[in-house]
Amino acid sequence: MSKHASSFELVLAERGVGISAFRWLYAALRTEIVEGRLRPGARLPATRELAKQYGLSRGTIVNSFEQLKAEGYLEGNVGSGTYVSRVLPDELLEVACHTRSKPRAARSTEQRISGYGQRVNPFQNLENRPTRAFRANLPALDLFPATLWAQIAARRLRRVSMNLLLGCDAMGYKPLREAVSDYLGASRGVNCTPRQVAIVSGVQEALDLVARLLLNSGDRVCMENPGYPGAVAVFKAIGAKLSVAPLDDEGMCLRKDALQGARLVYITPGHQFPMGITMSLPRRLQLLDWAAKSGAAILEDDYDSEFRYSGRPVPALQGLDHHGLVLFTGSFSKVLFPSLRLGYLVVPPGLVDSVSASISITSRHAPLLEQAVLCDFITDGHFGRHLRRMRQVYAERLSVLQESAKERLAGLLEITGVEAGLQTAARLCRGLNGESVAVAAAKRNVEVTPLSRYFLGRATHQDLHMGFAAVDPKEIRRGVKELEIALHGVLKISSLSGK
Repeated sequence: MSKHASSFELVLAERGVGISAFRWLYAALRTEIVEGRLRPGARLPATRELAKQYGLSRGTIVNSFEQLKAEGYLEGNVGSGTYVSRVLPDELLEVACHTRSKPRAARSTEQRISGYGQRVNPFQNLENRPTRAFRANLPALDLFPATLWAQIAARRLRRVSMNLLLGCDAMGYKPLREAVSDYLGASRGVNCTPRQVAIVSGVQEALDLVARLLLNSGDRVCMENPGYPGAVAVFKAIGAKLSVAPLDDEGMCLRKDALQGARLVYITPGHQFPMGITMSLPRRLQLLDWAAKSGAAILEDDYDSEFRYSGRPVPALQGLDHHGLVLFTGSFSKVLFPSLRLGYLVVPPGLVDSVSASISITSRHAPLLEQAVLCDFITDGHFGRHLRRMRQVYAERLSVLQESAKERLAGLLEITGVEAGLQTAARLCRGLNGESVAVAAAKRNVEVTPLSRYFLGRATHQDLHMGFAAVDPKEIRRGVKELEIALHGVLKISSLSGK
């Protein structure tokens, strides 16, 4: 067993009245060893340190150590340190079948939890497994400039200041908020000042913040159907009532029955999740007009809109808002890498203080060093260059997927029009069932997700969700070939069963 160096202070039982310093120290150290708090191989503090800590003479410490060495509890020599013995004398005296008795299990008491605690359910994170066709919601991690990122981080650490070590405002690192404000204004048409930008750990935190600040249990939230499961999890946990609106070619249908009484509308207009539809400008204006009349808030999730391959960019809903009704959120995790837990929430001026107060009593602020590194990555121009490079790479991979699917999957599966993002919806033909296809594809090491999993209530169609951004062209072609075999297999089983 290796010996573990330690520089921590020992916390020993209090010395009783009338007990000599030697007997107290000897007994306290022996108790710590026998009860396992000082483990075999653990290094004890130097005698000078113990003497200083407890106000004892060094001779008293040395005598106690020597007594414990003589009894087999300690080992070591002067100059090399003192360690807890790897084999304790108590163990040698015990019969094997009667080793230390197990402590009696404490009687468990069922804790009462809140309504929130009863409603909240875990939301699955990305699984750490090899990327394969057609894994969705993931960028090309192998193409991320990790060495450059490490150099920027090292430069930051070399010149780290006391302020950077101390922390920052709850809303986030001011230079990063300024950089994000400039970026969103130029690329997404967002109308905001740095004061309105909160740096958060990602869209999930933004969803939770908005839900807690704007909703009470029983309030109604309207969202797209199919839609983002992470938003559903947050709104259900807060106790909100969900109403859903279907989609058409212009985005979310603004049906009166879905919007009636809604306190909040959650929407992904730039690149709808999971269908990939871009909400039309007339529909956006219609939604804003309804919100202004009803007094409802809108949470705009700018999902995947950084990577646009066709069509003219449509300004963010927030940039069209003249009444301070739209909150705008996005994440750097999909653009750069998932473990970078940094995103942004742009709020109307009247909500800045409430958002800041809420963050201050929970996370305090997002990790400051990562904020500083990301700020440098943006302001030095690396972020813009990375976006342009990846937009070209992803467009090429999308083209490979479309061409391969047209060649091999015609009559079985049709790739829908893709204007932006890291993945696409694919329409199944000939009555194929999405769940059956997903199971058959998985057996051939291909990953597709049935869109039925993103519906609240009964699914209206059996399409698939397929990622292409994280998959190189060779793997895309393999995936299409294997998916063709899987689709034919499902068709064969369906015909034999008479369905």
